[in-house]
Amino acid sequence: MTALTPLDELWLTEAVRLREKHAGPLEDEEASRRARASAGDLLTRIKNRALWLAERDGMLAALHHWKQGARLSVIVLVVFAVISGAGLAFAALGDGQTPVNVFWALGSLLGLNLILLISWLSGLLFAGDSAASLGRLWLWLSEKLARDARAAQLAPALILLLQRKRLNRWVLGVCVNGLWLLALLSALTLLLLLMATRRYGFVWETTILGSDTFVSLTQGLGTLPSLLGFSVPGEDMIRASGDSALVIENARQAWAAWLVGVLVVYGIAPRLILTLLCYGRWRAGRKHLVLDLSQPGFAELRERLMPSSERLGINDAAPAQIHQVQAGAAAMDSEGALLVAIELDDQRPWPPKLPKTIADAGILDSRESRRVLLDQLTRYPPARLTIACDPRRSPDRGSLALVAELARCAADTRIWLLPAPTGQALDADRLSDWHSALQQLDLKWVDSAPLTWLETGHD
Repeated sequence: MTALTPLDELWLTEAVRLREKHAGPLEDEEASRRARASAGDLLTRIKNRALWLAERDGMLAALHHWKQGARLSVIVLVVFAVISGAGLAFAALGDGQTPVNVFWALGSLLGLNLILLISWLSGLLFAGDSAASLGRLWLWLSEKLARDARAAQLAPALILLLQRKRLNRWVLGVCVNGLWLLALLSALTLLLLLMATRRYGFVWETTILGSDTFVSLTQGLGTLPSLLGFSVPGEDMIRASGDSALVIENARQAWAAWLVGVLVVYGIAPRLILTLLCYGRWRAGRKHLVLDLSQPGFAELRERLMPSSERLGINDAAPAQIHQVQAGAAAMDSEGALLVAIELDDQRPWPPKLPKTIADAGILDSRESRRVLLDQLTRYPPARLTIACDPRRSPDRGSLALVAELARCAADTRIWLLPAPTGQALDADRLSDWHSALQQLDLKWVDSAPLTWLETGHD
């Protein structure tokens, strides 16, 4: 998978908060421990916790699926915009059998665009956050194309995150104006293609307006395009074009250039400027996106991730002594080998005789001993770890979860399934259950002490 951007990290953190808000707190002991082990302020630790939970629960994969759906929806909307733009050009020029009414053609090309542009600007200025229909359609398509139930909180999380800095208006603005820009460019391209390959005549028609009105309107609309080099029909040419029965030959090119110029200046240029403006505001505002730590879901994490009793400012000090781990800290630094046992009874002498290069973490038989050892291993992960288990016990979910959590703290792990004490025998079915469970965890197991492997790294 591709690396996460800063926006992705904030997005996932907000999504995890929303999930916990609606479904209740997640089991996050390991995530919180790893977040505490990573140096940084509260914001950094909250993000690290959320990213670990998101990866564990599949939300990270759901994010990638959602983004793929968003890209597909953009492609669908782009194709729709291009086809719509082509339809505008065909509607404006007709089949070429009859003269083109220039103002009807202009209304076909720019009428709907102008109405929706005014609507979008009004929403931006007066409503605050413009909820454009094309933007909502894009979000809806993105969610549908993602097809992942784990992505349920992603769209609401993105909206909430962007609303805090009022960036959703600019994201939707890029979407809306960009799609209209593509539609108008498509219309312009087909307009030029049709004019280059067909012979069109241009007229204007009216029942209640006089010719002076059309002269003023034509010359007024042509003022800005004329500054860019587009020709504007003269007054005599405009008046003569009012006779639908008479198509002036030398007026064809002047009217065609006027129509193209008006489309470029009053249709394409505003959409291009607005697209660039919205994109620039989005790029600038995105750098200032932060989490709102006053939200209830984040405020409750402060004591767990940044405990008041935690000593700050010392990053390299050795952790507190756990069984004989302090003596093995130097060994782990040099040889990186550690032996630990889980819930052994007093029928077994423990620990076995170990070389000096192998550290003994003792027997984990309480919640506190597990927490302290896991805290240490998170800060100082060993290169090789052996976990001794008693196969006379059933491989319950708690034991397997602890084994998996310990294994994630080491570069390489082997499970030592201890032999039965003298005079006893192992249950074959229960031993088979251990083998099946460890196989599902993708962990290697041995039936004899792997001390050679612990000491040297090979058998």
